Amino acid sequence: MGSLDGKVAVVTGAAHGLGRLHALGLAAEGARVVVNDLGVAADGSGRDESAAQAVVDEIKSAGGEAVAAFGDVADFGDAQAMIQKAIDTYGDLNILVNNAGFTRDGTIFNLTEDEFDSVMRVHVKGHFAPSKFAMTYWREKSKKDGAPVFGRLVSTASESYMFAPPGQPNYSAAKAGIVSLTMGLAQLGQRYGVTANVVLPRARTRMTMGGPTAAIFQKPEDGFDNFAPENSSPLFVYLCTPQAERISGYVFVVWGQQVKIVERPNPNGALFQTETAWNMQTLHEQLGPHFEKLEPVTDGYSVPAM
Repeated sequence: MGSLDGKVAVVTGAAHGLGRLHALGLAAEGARVVVNDLGVAADGSGRDESAAQAVVDEIKSAGGEAVAAFGDVADFGDAQAMIQKAIDTYGDLNILVNNAGFTRDGTIFNLTEDEFDSVMRVHVKGHFAPSKFAMTYWREKSKKDGAPVFGRLVSTASESYMFAPPGQPNYSAAKAGIVSLTMGLAQLGQRYGVTANVVLPRARTRMTMGGPTAAIFQKPEDGFDNFAPENSSPLFVYLCTPQAERISGYVFVVWGQQVKIVERPNPNGALFQTETAWNMQTLHEQLGPHFEKLEPVTDGYSVPAM
């Protein structure tokens, strides 16, 4: 008996890397899985429907149930169709793992409009669209049944939203959007029985193995492989189980043998106040001495690079 026997899951971007492991892990716990993927490359180019079907076949060969859905996560029609496919095929929807995405890196000097728009689209809209139709289904089901549903939503983001690397202004902005979006869904879903959380995996994937991060995520010749994606995926699956019913509205970092909870932003920073309307003189009188003691950027809002 698995902890998710009888449950129905949709996993986006499930043909490769972490998404594939999420789909396999959910199926191993008994979930019936809709495997979504367009089969694109790490930069979002190309199409290959056989990639998602291969994961479906892998799940079935292990005794599980799965079906492929090839839609574009950022297209409202395709997003609605993949959620509906879960309902039509298996009679319900209980889990949505938003994982699809790609990177097109470059500094603001070099990024094209399409490189910015496409990354924002696949990550932010690609999380929003499936979530919209999943959340709508769960709300209507809760109203009809007069009771909370079993709903689990897990979003994939990245520590890039905190570190804000200058070479990823599109990707880091998109991941920040995912965190904010999911926190809102957690608040909204609470009344319907839906949990929503964000996971920031430090894992070796097609995206992390390209560009400046590749050296960091290389597989070691010996010893424990901290960045093996197999270390990160179990947390995604756990957050979808009944045992995680009290976990909602959290952001996690997972890698190696560690799971870390990210603390909420602290709004109680330095406060400056004046008895009259601010002007250039009073602003400098109060803010000037404070910032003289601090280093530009280093002591600012973004998390310093590791």
